[in-house]
Amino acid sequence: MVESISITKTFIEMKILTILILVILSLLVQAQKKTLYDFTANTIDGDEFNFSALKGKKVLIVNIATECSLATQLHKLQELYEEFGGDDFEIIAFPCADFGKQEPGTNCEVKKKCSSKYEITFQLMEKIKIKGDSIHPIYQWLTSSDENGVLDAKVTWNYQKFMINENGEVVDAVAPIISPKCNRIVEWLME
Repeated sequence: MVESISITKTFIEMKILTILILVILSLLVQAQKKTLYDFTANTIDGDEFNFSALKGKKVLIVNIATECSLATQLHKLQELYEEFGGDDFEIIAFPCADFGKQEPGTNCEVKKKCSSKYEITFQLMEKIKIKGDSIHPIYQWLTSSDENGVLDAKVTWNYQKFMINENGEVVDAVAPIISPKCNRIVEWLME
């Protein structure tokens, strides 16, 4: 009887130890998820941009294409930036030709069109690939829960919007067809 109690006690202790190890490992895995601040990318002018410069700000990352039928969203993005941008919010736009080759221009041409036709003042980045084997690391992170720890969000078209909180964590993604000034984004900015 005493031997049976001793074996049961040892079994319970081992079970508790196993659970504690699993909890610690789980916390370590979560702690190792990347944040926006782990990345750099080039601006449309070719300068390196370190996303750690955005610490403490909410960030909206969007893939743009100036020849897409959704390009009118550039006006809405600019309005959103004028209303909320500055110390607490930033928009980062990545031109991309992955969907219908609707961004055929060079970085210089894209910049000129965005500034003259759409009067963009938020941060434009250089053209990148956001799908396939050549996906830019920041989009690999944005679209994979294995990397961002929150969601899998395959980019389906131009103007998909990713919401990043003040801690550099992905919080949500908004479909391309939905306006950048939708309630979901505006309410998030006002939180």
